Order: sequence, then C-alpha cells, then structure tokens
Amino acid sequence: MSKYHTLFLSLTLMLLSSFASACSSRTGLTQAPQEAFPSASMKSMEFSQDISTTSAKKWKLWISPGVPQKLRNQITAIPDFLISHHTEEAEVRLLPVRKDDNTGMYQTVWVYALVAPFPTVMDGVSQKELTSAWQGRTSGEMQGHPLLVSAATLETFQALWGNPAPGAVRVLSPEVILAEAWKKQPSWAIIPFEELEARWKVLHVDGLSPLDKTMAAESYPLAIWYALEGDTEVLGRLERGGVPPLAGNRDPERMTTLIMTGTTALVRSTALRMEEKGIDYPARDIGTLLRSADLTHISNEVPFYSDCPPAKPLRGEARFCSDPRYLGLLEAIGADLIELTGNHILDWGTGAFEETLTLYRENGFRFYGGGEDKEDAQKPLVVEDHGNRLVFIGCNAVGPENILATDTQAGAAPCDFNKMAQEIVQYKAQGILPIVTFQHYELDDFRPQSAHRLDSKAMAQAGAVIVSGSQAHHAQCMIFDEGRFIHYGLGNLFFDQMMKENRPACIDRHVFYGGRYISTELLTVELEDYARPRLMNAQERQAFLKEVFEVCKADVAYSQ
Repeated sequence: MSKYHTLFLSLTLMLLSSFASACSSRTGLTQAPQEAFPSASMKSMEFSQDISTTSAKKWKLWISPGVPQKLRNQITAIPDFLISHHTEEAEVRLLPVRKDDNTGMYQTVWVYALVAPFPTVMDGVSQKELTSAWQGRTSGEMQGHPLLVSAATLETFQALWGNPAPGAVRVLSPEVILAEAWKKQPSWAIIPFEELEARWKVLHVDGLSPLDKTMAAESYPLAIWYALEGDTEVLGRLERGGVPPLAGNRDPERMTTLIMTGTTALVRSTALRMEEKGIDYPARDIGTLLRSADLTHISNEVPFYSDCPPAKPLRGEARFCSDPRYLGLLEAIGADLIELTGNHILDWGTGAFEETLTLYRENGFRFYGGGEDKEDAQKPLVVEDHGNRLVFIGCNAVGPENILATDTQAGAAPCDFNKMAQEIVQYKAQGILPIVTFQHYELDDFRPQSAHRLDSKAMAQAGAVIVSGSQAHHAQCMIFDEGRFIHYGLGNLFFDQMMKENRPACIDRHVFYGGRYISTELLTVELEDYARPRLMNAQERQAFLKEVFEVCKADVAYSQ
C-alpha cells in the first residue's frame, strides 16, 4: 500500500471517529438519576477506553474533604483521574455547591438526616433551631449536649453553615456515633441517609423527613448538592465519553414503606357505627395515612360471614363475625396484607372462615398466618416492592387449640418455632427480610408476658428484622435486639374498646431501602366513638411516648 493510500485511510478513520464522538455527545446540565451507590460501571470503562485512545493524559482531580465516601467512590472509579491534594493545581474539583448553582456539569444531591436515639419523644425541630445548635445556642434538654457528626459531615456543613461554635459539635468516627448517642441521651446527630438504621429516630426539620417518599430535596434543609467544576474541556469530554451521571444517595424508587397495625375486629359497637355512619367511617381520620404506605398490614381477627347476625353493641357471648360488606373498609384504607392469626377466626366455624379466604382471594388481598390447613396456614408470604423483598411469617402461640389449623382443618397457623427459625435463616440468606407477627398472650399492660418476650427475642435472634405483636388490646412497649425491632403489641386499630387504657395505640411505619431495614416511625392514635381512631395531639403523644419508652428502658437489649 502506498503512503498516499495510508494517509487517505488514516484521514478517513479520523473523520469517522470524530463523527461517532459528536453523535454520542450530550448537551446541557447532567442531572443525577437517583440510583444507589454504583461502583465503576461499564459506562465508566467505555469512557476510559475512549479517552485513553485519544490521550494518555490523566487529569488532576481534587475532592473536597466533606464528600461522602459513597460519592467519592463513584468519581475515583474513573481511571483517567489523578487525585490531587491541592485544589489550586487541580483541573477538576468535586465539591459542595449551592442548590441554585447550575455551573457544575455533573451535579447530584446527597441527603442527610437529623437523628436521635429511638426512645426520643420530640419529633422534630426547625432549621433555625438546628443552626442555632450549630452556633452553640441550645436550650432546654439539649443544652450542653453537642451535635454529633463525622469529620466528613463536619466539612460538608461547615461549607453550608460556617464553622460551628466551640463545643457545639463533637466529631466522632461514623462507627461509634450511634453508641455514643444512646449512651449520652438526649442527643442529636447528623448522618448521611445511607447510614440510617432502625435504632435511630429520624427527626423532621421544618416538618420534612427524608423517610417521606414525596419529599422534594430542593425544600429539605439537609440536602447537599455536589458538583464537578473546573476545566470545561475536561467536563465536556466526560459527557462525550459516556461517563454516567453522579448518583445520589436517596432514590424514592428504591424505598418501601410498610404500615403495620394491631387488632382489627369489625364487630359490636364498631360495626353499629359503620351501619349508622357508613362503611368507611372508622377510617375518616386515618384513611389517608393508611393508604399512603406502599404496603398496609391489617390483622383482622374475625371472619367475614354472609349469615353474620346484625351488629349489636353487646352480645351474650364473645362470638364474632363481620358482614362481608365491611370488606369495603379494608379496600378504603388500601389494605394489602391480611394477617389471620387471631383467636376468633373460627367463631362461626370453618365454613365461615373458608368463605373469608375466598373473599380475600377474589378481592386481591394477600394473607398469611392462617389457611385451608396447617401447611397452607404456616406458609410464609413473600412480597416484593420497589426492589425490596420481605417475607411475612405469622402464627398463633396461645390458641385456643380448636382454632388452630391441622392437617385436615382450616384455621390459624400454630407456632412451630424451630421451623420458623429455619425459614428466617433461609430467607435472609436470599436477601429477603423476615418479619414475624404473633398472636400471643394478652395483657392490659405496657409490659409483655414473659413467654411472649422470650418467643419474640428468639425470632429476632434467628434473624427476623421486625417482630410485631398483633394480639394486644393495650399498647405495649418495644425494644431492639442487636438492631432488630421488637414491638410486643401495637394496641387496637378498629375495635370498640373505649376503656381509658385501651384507647391509645400505635401504628408502626417501617421503611426499607435498597434491601435494608432502615427505620421505624411510631404513629400514635386514640380511639373515638367506639370505632374511629384519630392521630393524637402533641400533648397526648408526648405523654404516651414517655410512658411507653420508660417501661422497657430497663431491658438490656433496648440499646444494643
């Protein structure tokens, strides 16, 4: 081949390469998609090959000390960057920016949370109160208690709020912040969203919480924008080379909210109110809340029976059933998962219970903890939502014996703790998070009965991330066992007990993210008019939470 042919071929290849590069370029600001903490991807590899074939140069990159490690990992995975320790000599810098600053070509948002130990009564603060604490101006119970942060978080918020006042902030390694906060209560900390776990209570800031899937990061005071800034030619090559956008640490599409509730029995006075005021009357004040979750759990203790007698406030016997029309209430609150461990499910015989199972199936309700026979009743229920996989395992530990499913009879699932523990281990090994619910001993007390306590801890130690008591007509306390949440009893949801001790109850809102259990919010309600729970007011809630937290405080597992 002549040198002219060689030259012509080289020019042709260069033109084709330029054309391909132009076609692959993107224009405008690159907005980060909300994906979870990617490592080096194929796109990064393609970028490296593209740049390396045109230039052997490595560009100097300076990373602000406050950049979170997960975000730092994304940018350092690009092999064409050479990390520089001096911002003035770097061609590109990754640093926090103002949320209204659109000069960075690669931007993402990193969400932080203001947290406190779980048994904290207060629910939130204003941004003004938080920045005042940063400036050393605390009052009330927080006076003299510094804000706990990691070194990286300190760097980030110094850029936002300036230097903290002497003694206002205590810097700890991320691994010890939780233990230190529990040791010296009351205590606040600021942590990145990805470090959330259930022993923290997430506090609202200006009424906003990162656990709310609808929260707009632009409005949240603890959302920090990061951007790549510097040499526009380098930044342009990043885009043209196919480098993926920087990912944030909170993506609502990877978050699952699960609401779990206590006892429901649409009978007696509750049923009468439904007849008088409408099927959805009990949900008048909390229906929106219950519907807001991705998954809503109801423990319905009685059958829906077509020959159920008319609703009466008082009966000569505790033999319960509900008119099938009342299924409309479960539809109105967006119920998804029905627990069948209750001890009244066979009050009107197996025929009424089997009719109930048929109604659930026909109306799209998933159920567990009861079934056509023992094998069916003990079958775990696996649910997947927004990429999070959960398995529900429920059983009745106390009977009576005649309502428990057998090889030939429908009924509630009897507890087989060895089998349940094995299932928990197996599901956990598959990345499926186990949740165990009990029908256990009933006590009109915040404290659980001792056998209930032992059985709950056994399931937690087997690996269940949540253990929840569905039997309680009186709300009971909660503990943590090595980060696994045990709530011995939530109290009534829809049931007509208007006695003072039976009116308060909890609705637990659990949050899962990226295959992890990260948080629980205690929502507190008070029963009105024999049928209608409402959210407690601030004074009621404060008094209730103080009592609940104090009861289990002596349990050594509470803070582990």
